[in-house]
Amino acid sequence: MGTETLRNEASDEAAGRRERRGWYFYDWACSVYSTSVLTVFLGPYLTSVAEKAADADGFVHPLGIPVRAGSVFAYSVSLSIILAVLVMPVVGAAADRTGRKKPLLGAAAYVGATATTGMFFLDGDRYLLGGLLLIIANAALSVSMMLYNSFLPQIAPVEERDAVSSRGWAFGYAAGSLVLVVNLVLYTAHGSFGLSEGMAVRVCLASAGLWWGAFTLVPLRRLRDRRAAPAEAAAKEATSPGLRQLAATVRDMRRHPLTLAFLLAYLVYNDGIQTVISQASVYGSEELGLGQSTLIGAVLLVQVLAVAGALGMGRLARVYGAKRTILGSLVAWTVTLTAGYFLPAGAPAWFFVLAAGIGLVLGGSQALSRSLFSHLVPPGKEAEYFSAYEMSDRGMSWLGPLLFGITYQLTGSYRDAIISLVAFFVIGFVLLARVPVGRAIRDAGNPVPERI
Repeated sequence: MGTETLRNEASDEAAGRRERRGWYFYDWACSVYSTSVLTVFLGPYLTSVAEKAADADGFVHPLGIPVRAGSVFAYSVSLSIILAVLVMPVVGAAADRTGRKKPLLGAAAYVGATATTGMFFLDGDRYLLGGLLLIIANAALSVSMMLYNSFLPQIAPVEERDAVSSRGWAFGYAAGSLVLVVNLVLYTAHGSFGLSEGMAVRVCLASAGLWWGAFTLVPLRRLRDRRAAPAEAAAKEATSPGLRQLAATVRDMRRHPLTLAFLLAYLVYNDGIQTVISQASVYGSEELGLGQSTLIGAVLLVQVLAVAGALGMGRLARVYGAKRTILGSLVAWTVTLTAGYFLPAGAPAWFFVLAAGIGLVLGGSQALSRSLFSHLVPPGKEAEYFSAYEMSDRGMSWLGPLLFGITYQLTGSYRDAIISLVAFFVIGFVLLARVPVGRAIRDAGNPVPERI
């Protein structure tokens, strides 16, 4: 019996490792979209397509609404996030009720991958097609990441969760860096491959969709669905149809107001982070006049330094505590954006300095925010509260692009648009500084770490 038990335990452990390796591969699959499409290529390219369709005053007119061509990308990102906010609670409730996360993950992933692959047909003045595909792909990514993250508590024991989560991030950064190198070669030497510059960009966009779809097969083969217990399913059936589930979670969070206060602070400063990531390439190309090769190299630098920044800020957190380290990172974000406002046009070296500053604070800001929030979650409510965290991570990240787009529309200056984002980091700093983190952890029913 003892031998049989050991054999079963060894088999379960091997199955767990196999499932975790499959889980890592979804980050490997979808991170290429975030890096190559959203951060590097699509912003400048969609802007150029919209400019071809613009009138003499620089405006396009979707549905008869005058929109400055340079704001089309930012507005499309905002609309995609609003769509994700509407869809995520519905899909999340369905996943909780049925326990069938994997087919829903596959559906979201392949909707996003198909829309991204379809960007190959974005040429001429088809800015409406580009905006629509961006809205679909970006919303699908948000939904799929919500489902992907919900597997973490099921595949990793508490003591291994940080390590498993970190490996997922590492896989994503590695894939983004690898594909960016290939994109850089293809784009810079497009003539050698018999491609025009626009065709090279479209190939890079479509290849990200093909990569996303191909590597999604790995997690779909290795992840396992866990059926909800009948009592749990019945309870969730009664309380979690769509947006009402989100409302129920928020009502429960009101019993832990300090946790809610941290989530509000995170919502604000993370909106600024996400907007800088998505709009930096537009700023570099349109305001600073930098070429696509420079932008790709800068984003690659961000990807590499984000890993080093996360590790370095993790060490700082062990000395000064996570809250102080995050506050310091928000100061660094403010300084970096302010410096970006004064960057001279046509100076790639200074843009690389800006990219280095972003990379050093990017990974650490996000990693420490997630780990700090994990201390503020009441025991037994991890999945529910992290669902709300995902909504904050992606669901409210439309305000920054909206402010960026409106500022550009009103002023016609990308410098004014980029400096307007400082407000998110200043307000986020003030809100986070006011949260007594130690008391928040005790109120949530968790032990307070020595340094927090």
